[in-house]
Amino acid sequence: MTRQKSEFWKKVRFGAGLGLGFGSEFTNISVAPSAIYDVNDYFSVGLGVQYGYVKQKNVFNSHLYGASLITLVNPVQEVQLSAELEQLRVNNTYSYMTPAVKDDFWSTALFLGAGYCAQNVTVGVRYNVLYKEADNVYSQAWMPFVRVYF
Repeated sequence: MTRQKSEFWKKVRFGAGLGLGFGSEFTNISVAPSAIYDVNDYFSVGLGVQYGYVKQKNVFNSHLYGASLITLVNPVQEVQLSAELEQLRVNNTYSYMTPAVKDDFWSTALFLGAGYCAQNVTVGVRYNVLYKEADNVYSQAWMPFVRVYF
């Protein structure tokens, strides 16, 4: 006997962002799984969580973790507009100072984006309308993205 998925789960798609960067005394690791619910062919909503770790030896290390609410609109099949509200907890330690200095704070971002869709892949750019350079979370307000949902 085979089990059938409920109508709800037939409309849920999963994706994830993974990042790895290594260099001379530098490490950057991030994991960001998410799920969206396709309300109809044009509109989807979802949730995401993320964790990031960045370290530059003898300078600083940072842990970032949080969640996001995602809205996707496809006015036509090839175009995807997005809004993502992200709330991160940021824990920075600056080890180049003696004693080391800790900087812990909440960071809120609101990304508005647009991308080109081909099947389940979207490539585009997004802009953080709440960007603050002093937060030391993102290096700039504009960010390219690749989004894949299965």
